[in-house]
Amino acid sequence: MCGRYASSRAPADLAGRFEASWDGRETLAASWNVAPTDPVWAVMERPDRDTGAIERSLRAVRWGLVPSWAKDPAVGSRMINARVETVHEKPAYRRAFAKRRCLLPADGFYEWQPVPATAGAKAYKQPYFIRPEDGAVMAMAGLYEFWRDPSVPDEDDPAAWLTTATIITTEATDHAGRIHPRMPLALEAADYEAWLDPGHQDTHALRALLHTPANGDLQVRAVTTAVNSVRNNGPHLLDAPAGPVPAPPDAF
Repeated sequence: MCGRYASSRAPADLAGRFEASWDGRETLAASWNVAPTDPVWAVMERPDRDTGAIERSLRAVRWGLVPSWAKDPAVGSRMINARVETVHEKPAYRRAFAKRRCLLPADGFYEWQPVPATAGAKAYKQPYFIRPEDGAVMAMAGLYEFWRDPSVPDEDDPAAWLTTATIITTEATDHAGRIHPRMPLALEAADYEAWLDPGHQDTHALRALLHTPANGDLQVRAVTTAVNSVRNNGPHLLDAPAGPVPAPPDAF
């Protein structure tokens, strides 16, 4: 799964990179420890309410998809990832996969390896940061959904609607697969238009657009265990561990 990632780029930078509009009213702080249920940036295409023209925008959404039919938005905390093998079939995701696809920009993502206890040292989980070798932004493939809050009587009230998203994952390969069996999928810039187009509903063609981030050219490095707590944040979370790190199984 992908349960934590970093997203430190400014919204104006992201809007330019993805050729999306951003009205400036929504702002999110840079985060090196994005966790489930956090607000995150998403790039999506929606029809304009007045003209019907499809427009691409950068919007803040909550990480953890809440299906429109859910009775409680708390279910979103369990829907942070959707498996590419079944995303087009699962009731929670199939409608969104058909016409509510998005991109979730990231610097990279974290995975953990358990380190067993040794004489004088307790067992712990060693985090690794995985990112494109060239440092480029990752356009993680995602889905988004709208949930209507029944406690708000006026449906035109912005508070009546919750927009949430999930990250599509696949079996991990290469370096990332040595750390964790799953990883997020991503898209190349040339495929953004096809993926985001709500009118494009060919399941097989859409799934063919998805691939390993940076085509597998990924840097995997151990980072400080400070990232293990969601209360910690800042660029220091990408620092190397203070001491030696045991090599994971099948060391890369």
